[in-house]
Amino acid sequence: MTDTLEARAASLVAAIKEISDDVERYQAVKELEVRLDTDLKGVKAEIAQSLHEGRSWQQVGDLLGVTGSRAEQISRASR
Repeated sequence: MTDTLEARAASLVAAIKEISDDVERYQAVKELEVRLDTDLKGVKAEIAQSLHEGRSWQQVGDLLGVTGSRAEQISRASR
């Protein structure tokens, strides 16, 4: 992770820690987890789709460290 990403992640965590109410802070964490999971799946799908241009799914899988079929699943934002 680059310094910029680390700083941004630390900033998100710090913002959540500033929420004084425990239940509200917990809910904020849960909402952020869902948001990040969804958004990051989309980014991974875009990456896999981009890598697939001119490559087989097996080749994409090799690049990503997964099987070819898993790479294709990732490209569809599947779990």
